[in-house]
Amino acid sequence: MNDALPSRSVAVIGAGPMGLAAAYRLAQAGASVTVLERDDRIGGMSAHLDFAGTRIERYYHFVCAPDRATFDWLREFGLDDRLRWIETKMGFYFRGRLYDWGGPMALLRFPGLNLLQKLRYGLHVMRAKGITDWRPYDAFSSTEWLQRWIGTTAYDVMWRPLFHHKFYEHQDSLSAAWLGTRIRRVALSRKSLSQERLGYIEGGSEVLLDAIAARLQALGGRIELGAAVEQVLVEEAAGGARVRGVRVGGQDRAFDQVVSTIPLPYLVPLVPQLPADERAKVAAIRNVGVVCVLLKLKRAFTRNFWMNINDPRIQIPGLIEYSNLNPLDGSAIVYAPFYMPQTQPRYGREPQAFIDETLAAMRLIRPDWDPADVLAATASRYQYAQAVCTPGFFDALPPMRSALRGLFLADTSHYYPEDRSISESLQVGARLAGLATA
Repeated sequence: MNDALPSRSVAVIGAGPMGLAAAYRLAQAGASVTVLERDDRIGGMSAHLDFAGTRIERYYHFVCAPDRATFDWLREFGLDDRLRWIETKMGFYFRGRLYDWGGPMALLRFPGLNLLQKLRYGLHVMRAKGITDWRPYDAFSSTEWLQRWIGTTAYDVMWRPLFHHKFYEHQDSLSAAWLGTRIRRVALSRKSLSQERLGYIEGGSEVLLDAIAARLQALGGRIELGAAVEQVLVEEAAGGARVRGVRVGGQDRAFDQVVSTIPLPYLVPLVPQLPADERAKVAAIRNVGVVCVLLKLKRAFTRNFWMNINDPRIQIPGLIEYSNLNPLDGSAIVYAPFYMPQTQPRYGREPQAFIDETLAAMRLIRPDWDPADVLAATASRYQYAQAVCTPGFFDALPPMRSALRGLFLADTSHYYPEDRSISESLQVGARLAGLATA
């Protein structure tokens, strides 16, 4: 950035990857930056915890070959030697049996589809892999797109359960652009047709986030934890309303600009003067939450990193055996994400209910598995984990530069159509900083 802001003070709300990236780029441009985070740690959905002696993220993350922003930031901070690539395996639990998945031979052996359906499925993945402009696919739903390419039966086998157990009543309201970028991201990570290769940062994403935070503080930036913003303060000025600061802990603090990286539904109540059209756009976006179960086991559950599930007895879209990607300290680690809209009665259950349901599912998948293998279990809940990206979502998004002068805003919905990832967080954070310095 070329335009320094020596006299500009900026409050960045949220110390996740997006907030830290925005704050650091702003500080590089000469702004006086204060990051305000209500949690007791940095990281947001990438935050780590000490889990029975293992340092690990509350929610799973992994690196794919197209994640260029991650590579660039690691290189900028001298951490590119921390990036590790592993040949991973995938499984598909289908109607009572666990199958290998993820390659041509596994597809050919899979009994749930006939030969023509398998061919159409493979051609669809290859087609998605080659698409670079997803805007035309923003016009129609992923359900329509998939059924057109692979047929209704294959859709019911391969995709409907995944959509249902993540989006429930919104399962047919997802844009093809949203789904296509996810297919492409993983497909481009394949080392070959038969071998998938994924990455992780040795030490976890906090290695990079801690480095960004340290560099930000070296530039004079501040990071305040346990600092929940209660209101964004606005004043009338020549040319219209503008931001004048924030209220934190009952105290009004002056800032020239406010950059928000928290979920937009959290931000709207903090800004009573937010323009009506922007408020309406935020209100129109639906989100699903997640309760993510985390287990530490005595030994590996399977050899797979990722397992999709299609079985009427199990209401989890999949299991992520993270230790089959990142060996950590030798521990076997499993994530079980329960995504669902908050309209679902199950969402409000106690964490132990989700843990018990996960263990019951694991017994179904492997009847010989002994729950006594569980060394530790916990669950984390996040209210706004995934936007429901409907057709027309490009136009539905509120602008990142608000009409309220001095306010800049984004959350994970602004990654659209790309996947939620550390890479997209860093990119959008840098974009926010660019808008604020323009």
